[in-house]
Amino acid sequence: HVQLVESGGGFVQAGGSLRLSCVASGYTYSNYCMGWFRQAPGKERGGVAVIASGDGSTTYADSVKGRFTISKDNAKNTLYLQMNRLKPEDTAMYYCAAAELYLDGRCPLPDIGYWGQGTQDTVS
Repeated sequence: HVQLVESGGGFVQAGGSLRLSCVASGYTYSNYCMGWFRQAPGKERGGVAVIASGDGSTTYADSVKGRFTISKDNAKNTLYLQMNRLKPEDTAMYYCAAAELYLDGRCPLPDIGYWGQGTQDTVS
């Protein structure tokens, strides 16, 4: 049974930083992708950052490029999102997600995958 548990959310002033963590358990994919997604009240869920296994390639939403960094610690089965220079528009529920890569190497997120329960970040 795959489980993803996020932590690290909270309240922060604009310009501040937060680091989110997501501990994964219950899956043994060798080729996978993991990512962070967010949803603000009244808005659709959107992608923030995704990282792939193997070469660790990353992709970011334009709105967070240069401010957020996604990383993973394979030994700890933990995914991180370092968020710097936070803005009020970054306020949202942040979700961790994971999925096995398609055979052609593409990441199926967010359409297919496992999801955490979310952690709220509020930037004032």
